[in-house]
Amino acid sequence: MSTQHAVVGPGNSQSQLALWKDKVLPFLMAGGLGIVLLYGAAFAETEALHNAAHDGRHSAGFPCH
Repeated sequence: MSTQHAVVGPGNSQSQLALWKDKVLPFLMAGGLGIVLLYGAAFAETEALHNAAHDGRHSAGFPCH
């Protein structure tokens, strides 16, 4: 009984797609979500949400005023 295995090399488009799907796309999505949450909360009209973002910036060591 013989089994065949696909050769995955640096020029293989499947390996590039897998890298994109498994590494790059989640990184970009997480970064985008983080930016939306930070800026969305920082510029929110609701005072409680704005204050929570303000306190979060201070606890992370980022000056904001």
